[in-house]
Amino acid sequence: MEKGNISVQTENIFPIIKKFLYSEQEIFLRELVSNAVDATNKLKVLSNKGEFKGELGDLTIDVILSKEDKTITIRDRGIGMSEEEVKKYLNQVAFSSASEFLEKYKDDSGIIGHFGLGFYSAFMVASKVEVVTKSYLDQPAVRWTCTGDPSYELELAEKEERGTDIVLHIGEEGEEYLEKARLEELLRKYCGFLPIPIRFGKKEEVITKGEGEEEKSETVEVDNIINNTSPLWKKNPSDLKDEDYKAFYQELHPFSPAPLFWIHLNIDYPFTLNGVLFFPRLDQTMVEPEKNRIKLYSNQVYVTDDVSNILPPFLMHLHGVIDSPDIPLNVSRSYLQTDQNVRKITGYITRKVADKLRELFNNDRDEYTEKWDDIGIFVKYGMITEEKFYEKALKFALLKSTDKQYTTLEEYKEKVKDLQTDKNGLLNFLYANSTSGQSGFINAARDKGYDVLIMDQVIDNHFMQHLEHKSNNEFRFKRVDSDTADQLIDKDEKIESLLNEKEEESLKELFLEEIGEDNEMRLELKPMSPTEEPVVIVRPEFLRRMQEMQAMQGMGNAFGGNMVNVVVNSNHPIFAQKLLRMRSPEKKKQLVQTLFDLARLNQNMLTGEDLNKFVKRNLELLQ
Repeated sequence: MEKGNISVQTENIFPIIKKFLYSEQEIFLRELVSNAVDATNKLKVLSNKGEFKGELGDLTIDVILSKEDKTITIRDRGIGMSEEEVKKYLNQVAFSSASEFLEKYKDDSGIIGHFGLGFYSAFMVASKVEVVTKSYLDQPAVRWTCTGDPSYELELAEKEERGTDIVLHIGEEGEEYLEKARLEELLRKYCGFLPIPIRFGKKEEVITKGEGEEEKSETVEVDNIINNTSPLWKKNPSDLKDEDYKAFYQELHPFSPAPLFWIHLNIDYPFTLNGVLFFPRLDQTMVEPEKNRIKLYSNQVYVTDDVSNILPPFLMHLHGVIDSPDIPLNVSRSYLQTDQNVRKITGYITRKVADKLRELFNNDRDEYTEKWDDIGIFVKYGMITEEKFYEKALKFALLKSTDKQYTTLEEYKEKVKDLQTDKNGLLNFLYANSTSGQSGFINAARDKGYDVLIMDQVIDNHFMQHLEHKSNNEFRFKRVDSDTADQLIDKDEKIESLLNEKEEESLKELFLEEIGEDNEMRLELKPMSPTEEPVVIVRPEFLRRMQEMQAMQGMGNAFGGNMVNVVVNSNHPIFAQKLLRMRSPEKKKQLVQTLFDLARLNQNMLTGEDLNKFVKRNLELLQ
């Protein structure tokens, strides 16, 4: 048996770092500024514990751009390093001073770094890196220089202040970062909420002095501080007002409409999690959620805007911020690694969203109802995709009737059970997906005392089927145009026809001649109430649902095509008193055409040339 240590060839480490370790080149700025924040926080911890007796002074971190020299400098006034520490931390890849410090001061450090590889991201953009550093212990300053290979130079240096300067000599691959606008963009993206002030040169600001006639405005030069060191999500919710949340939302999403409401996440056991999630006004077409709308931070360091591993799909429609040091990241801190903690966090956030919605519903139902048209699609999506959310949402999910009444599922069952229970004891929920396009059918159903729901969102087909499935066949949804009004709720009531057999056969022949050989139309003579329409075109519920599901899946209308039933009400007086008494075949044909076209018009089926013929024919009848 042979034992030994695996050898790593150091000359190969830099190409790996440059090409494979980090998902994006621009990450270098986040890593180096985060290191500067760590160095500053370490000094503050030591000061608080009395291990550093000196003055902290100005702890602002500077990012200095010199386009002429092709350098970017990150300067901190933190803990600094001695010569021995430089050898220990910069010359040994993945030996993280942050991890070592965390272990010693784990209760109160708030250090960002973990892996000890962030510093080497500098070589993705720099042909040479200089580190000039002076320890807080007042030891001699040193300069460390490396050109992106395993060799380095270490020498004494001149530096008055404690802290560290990292000077990047930008190579060809990183020249885009020598543009001020590009560098500031990255600083705001990755460092916009870091806990130590970060200064990027100066900026001009207009200030106003005096009052009334003596009021004057002047432009002054001030420090360009690019970050908010105390973001709203790190504050105590009890100390905040609605205006604070709205202002923060505008900071995250300038010029966006105000959010409907928000949830402040604040937990420290069994994991640490802070954040604010906002409910925006959703696009009712239910397209893919907007990307970049929820940002993940770790100790206020931006990580990613892809939080699909943390949040279930329906919560991806929210906007806001999540910050947790307990979410496992890959070595480059660029994306998540799923583990038990992530699953716990997912469950916690889902529960908090449900609790917030239930709280809003219970505390002010009228206000909640006013928001339902905006949030309904979000709640329905959650109920379809998340079992635990479904169970909670039954208490605050609303059904909307065409008369603009909003009820929970349990309330609605109680509301319609007397009139809308069929002969088999099954509750029938009637609905329309267009109040204007199906107004005739809606009115016919309401004339019978039935209630009609409005289900006009793209997700509603899935939502209704999900509710039916979960109800164990207690109820079913049925669209108002799926049958004639007297058959929408099958009460097993028989109506006798007012026509004899010969008259029915004659009537049937007239309509079959008009329909022709259209295989998607099935003619049915049915005795109904004389007050019902003479001709009604209905779409059988089962076939229509299959068609709609296939259309959503891009399969067209393969199942059943556009099959409809043409129902002729044999008890309507127009047939016995007029049509069947006409002697002129031409007059009969014209009347049948008109009645058939009116039924097609009611189903939005009369278009193009057929509609032109209908209009022309009726104009001729008026002359």
